[in-house]
Amino acid sequence: MNKKTIIIGVTGGSASGKTSVSKAILENFPDERIAMIEHDSYYKDQSHLAFEERLKTNYDHPLAFDTDYLIAQLSELQAGRDVDIPIYDYTAHTRSQKTYRQKAVDVLIVEGILVLEDQRLRDMMDIKIFVDTDDDVRIIRRIKRDIEERGRSLDSVISQYLNAVKPMYHQFIEPTKRYADVIIPEGVSNVVGVDIINTKISAILDENE
Repeated sequence: MNKKTIIIGVTGGSASGKTSVSKAILENFPDERIAMIEHDSYYKDQSHLAFEERLKTNYDHPLAFDTDYLIAQLSELQAGRDVDIPIYDYTAHTRSQKTYRQKAVDVLIVEGILVLEDQRLRDMMDIKIFVDTDDDVRIIRRIKRDIEERGRSLDSVISQYLNAVKPMYHQFIEPTKRYADVIIPEGVSNVVGVDIINTKISAILDENE
């Protein structure tokens, strides 16, 4: 009998520490076949739009994502087939021409702000995690990240946060907290919370043996 692919959803607001929690899980299982997929990779292709039009996209709204494509590729990975995952270009605000090959693994972490918003995606998950971090901390992290890593100006980061990121968090992201199996306040610094997740993953892996 084939092993069951464990799918773990990790969500929370922008700059909540989702990626740090996901990486902490990855590092705890260095000998396992484990990988992380980012929902951001599945932002819709906008190459048909002028750059100025791409800037108007609300990237924190569920309609900005091609979640159907993510679900289809997760299904392929569950079936043991490798897939080519898209790569998103944050500076061009559209999907890159490049992809990367993801092999089928035993554990898949699916990380992103809206991974618990779609019921079809939730139903694929064995563990659902919500990283709960204070709004003030998140905006400071986001400003630092977007300026240093994504070439954004301070004014553009603040404007996007006030006009899209914050309202979308309260409309679409925070309500998904009720679907979480585990809520981890303050992210990776919550050592006990991360340890609980790692213990649960170990138990599921043992069951798969």
